[in-house]
Amino acid sequence: MDKEIIGLIAGTLTAASLVPQFIKSIQEKKVDVSPIMFVLLIAGNALWTWYGIKLESLPIIVTNSFGFVMDGLMLILRFKYGKNT
Repeated sequence: MDKEIIGLIAGTLTAASLVPQFIKSIQEKKVDVSPIMFVLLIAGNALWTWYGIKLESLPIIVTNSFGFVMDGLMLILRFKYGKNT
């Protein structure tokens, strides 16, 4: 199997791991996770995306961009539905 395909599959599975939590958060209108966690994940995904751009690596760019968006959406939901702590 080509290394690009392996990278895309691995990155997609990792980035998609947040999708079930995102769906659950919308359905239950509850997010019980520290917003700092999402800030750190957003920063990490942004840096991974930048790194992927520097390497011209499509798997790194695509999957970490998706992760960046998902983490950003979860952070928005956290402030919308989360506890005021």
